[in-house]
Amino acid sequence: MLTHLGGIDHGVVLVRDLDAAAAGFAALGFTIAARGTHSPHMGTGNNCVMLRRDYFELLGVLVPTELNARWRRLLETREGISGIALRAHDADAGRTELEARGIATLPVQHFGRPVVLPGGHTAETRFQTFHVAEPPAPGLRLFACQHLTPEATWVPGLMDHANTAEALDAIEVLAADPAAAAAGVGRLLDRAPAAEPDGALRLETGAAALVFLTAGQLAARYTGLDLGGLPEEGPVTLAIRVADRAAAARCAAGAGAIEGAHGIAVPPAAAHGIILAFR
Repeated sequence: MLTHLGGIDHGVVLVRDLDAAAAGFAALGFTIAARGTHSPHMGTGNNCVMLRRDYFELLGVLVPTELNARWRRLLETREGISGIALRAHDADAGRTELEARGIATLPVQHFGRPVVLPGGHTAETRFQTFHVAEPPAPGLRLFACQHLTPEATWVPGLMDHANTAEALDAIEVLAADPAAAAAGVGRLLDRAPAAEPDGALRLETGAAALVFLTAGQLAARYTGLDLGGLPEEGPVTLAIRVADRAAAARCAAGAGAIEGAHGIAVPPAAAHGIILAFR
């Protein structure tokens, strides 16, 4: 088992227009944190959706820089989940741990962004991150994030949502060969996948799960949902655990959502390139 890295910390949804994306997810019942602007060398900004112990962020490019070149290239094609962060208890030690297993990583980066706290006070939330050099499965970019100031990230009030969202439940990953993709990520996480009833492969991370499945299995899970705009491979579904499914259904009304065994699913066209599933 890994010592210095935990389960999924957050997912990154890359969007072309941060204001439009923030408004769209607010309409789906999420409380949206004020925009944060990352350190200048990053050239990016975000709006976070904070859950009880994890979160997802809407990420946009504000100023072109060398570090965001790959995001700009991706946005020429589509929006969607561009990365998944693991919780790093110690970024430097976590990187050393993976390197010792023969997994190449990029150097640890240090950056921050301002946040507005209750009462109008401003603080800086700071992070240390590092990326796995090569995707362990096609289209799946992993990195690790250490929160140096968690009290400035999980801010009271931001974790209360009209759709009753509580936590990330799972991230579904399209793969031409789900067994190979799950095995590749399993080697990195030191965990073994298990089959779900429909044959998809579930990899527990210690927090939200990663579920690897074919395009056919995905379509069968969300029969009738317009899946246009998804990549051929890579993470496509952000599944959110909610306390009140009826409340989530009310918030998703009018977004072209369908309801089935795998939750109340909002199509990619209404969720900036992802399937958003309330469960």
